[in-house]
Amino acid sequence: MNLTVLKLRLGMILTSLGIFLLGFALVFAVVSYFYGMSFAPAIIIGILSFLIALNIIQWLFGPYLINAMYKAVEVTPNDPKYGWLVDVVNEVAYYNKISPPPKVYIADVPFPNAFAYGSPIAGRRVAITLPLLKILNKEEIKAVLGHELGHLRHKDVELLMAIGLIPALIFWIGYSLMWSGMLGGEGEGRNNNAGSLWLVGIALLAVSYIFQFFLLHLNRMREAYADVNSAETVPGGAENLQRALAKITLSVDPETIERYRRKHNNNIVNMLFFAPTEVQEDIPENNVDELIEYWKREKVPWYADFFSDHPHPAKRIQLLEKLKYSH
Repeated sequence: MNLTVLKLRLGMILTSLGIFLLGFALVFAVVSYFYGMSFAPAIIIGILSFLIALNIIQWLFGPYLINAMYKAVEVTPNDPKYGWLVDVVNEVAYYNKISPPPKVYIADVPFPNAFAYGSPIAGRRVAITLPLLKILNKEEIKAVLGHELGHLRHKDVELLMAIGLIPALIFWIGYSLMWSGMLGGEGEGRNNNAGSLWLVGIALLAVSYIFQFFLLHLNRMREAYADVNSAETVPGGAENLQRALAKITLSVDPETIERYRRKHNNNIVNMLFFAPTEVQEDIPENNVDELIEYWKREKVPWYADFFSDHPHPAKRIQLLEKLKYSH
């Protein structure tokens, strides 16, 4: 196994375990302090049960809301204009050993995007927006689909939903303590005076916000791992995903090349899947090549994508470049 991929997998495992263990330890310590160790499990389980039920409902019915938001329409193999997409998705699903393959949707929104989603009642789905179809060729679309089906293959939605329970749990414990303090701190606990309840509640709300940065870090690793999936499963996936990323960036920000040429590269679009609404469809191939070369050589500071749920594009291009020569 490629050493870079091994490090990525180990990082995801350690980050996931760290979020779980640190979050639960913090919550258990706080609840035990105010309400005693005998009551702490019941309180935590009660709040967790509510959050899990809420998440499951959102998960089950989320695909229908996504279809409505993105104006997504299912594509059938007989569709005279987009039926070929079903064959492309089926091919990438075969590479990824996903059976049955996900249903295919076209989303009528004004930005280049592709995303995989689904639930036990809605089934697995993959959606491609109209602008993406206009700027990418078939091989580049396959590479993007290799990334998206990687999310389905790795069950990223379920994993991130489970780990997302931790900051949500911290938030609701903090919210409850804050209001208990505001209402006078009455209750069965030994240390639940109003002032300490309110202060610790506010502190936990802040901590829940900090935990969101841990989730962003984990999500960046999951996105990088989905890039790895495309490179490992789709023929030519690494190179074509590089070109897809460059084309998407140039389509929503045509001045990227000029900024690189002037070495003013702090305003680059750094997410593959969400972008502004002005899309340029005619993208010169030499600009694509030039941007990829800039990204290959760019030294990205650690904080460049700190607030993003996707890695900086230069990091993605450099990872894919390593994978091109490891297979």
